[in-house]
Amino acid sequence: MFKEISGLVIFEGGNEMGIRNTVQFKVYGKYALFSDPVTRPGGEKFSYQTPTYQAVKGIVESVYWKPTLIWYIDKVRVMKRIQTESKGVRPIKMNGGNELAYYTYLKDVEYQVSAHFEWNEQRPELEADRNENKHYSSARRWIERGGRRDVFLGTRECQAYVEPCVFGEGEGDYDDYGELDFGIMFHGFDYPDETGKNELGVRLCHQRMENGVIKFTDPRKIRLRRVVSTYDKQYSYKDFKEGVNFKIELV
Repeated sequence: MFKEISGLVIFEGGNEMGIRNTVQFKVYGKYALFSDPVTRPGGEKFSYQTPTYQAVKGIVESVYWKPTLIWYIDKVRVMKRIQTESKGVRPIKMNGGNELAYYTYLKDVEYQVSAHFEWNEQRPELEADRNENKHYSSARRWIERGGRRDVFLGTRECQAYVEPCVFGEGEGDYDDYGELDFGIMFHGFDYPDETGKNELGVRLCHQRMENGVIKFTDPRKIRLRRVVSTYDKQYSYKDFKEGVNFKIELV
């Protein structure tokens, strides 16, 4: 499936050179809801046509995640035709009771995902756990098993399934479609435990798809950001202390 040369990984199926510790898999399900924040205030939810960076990152973290590392999504391939289906639902209101709303889902979806991990430099106390081979092998093993936790596509009611694959293999509905421009979309969140800043930020990006493949911009290179919440100096994310709330076992 792959071979390693001088710190890089060559994926033989797709004839493509990628980053070392890159994992590839396909995720699919009956429905997906990558909701556009613009449609949220009225109680309705309408899905983007393609998954957001944050949604795919959540999928990878459901498969395998440790606070020692941060997952970066390199690209996603849309395998099936984009189609939607609206459903009438009765969500629970914040002040009690129910109300009628319409949610518009993506229907019958399948994606190929390519992602890699890097160490979380905001976690120096976990430096002893920075064993690349261990985490890479664990991630691949959990992909083969379908994920360590429940996997879903954007929202909890959209159950998803994960299987290993080689990115680029198989036929997709958009292989020769050319470019599709989706405009400015929500990209993801900047969390304090990943940035080292006492603030929660939101990223936006211009998303395009070329012949079915979406190449995501590295979140560290995005300039279209907004701080939505700040924390005082007393705020801190969870600290890990060996022998107190975690231990490192040599395997």
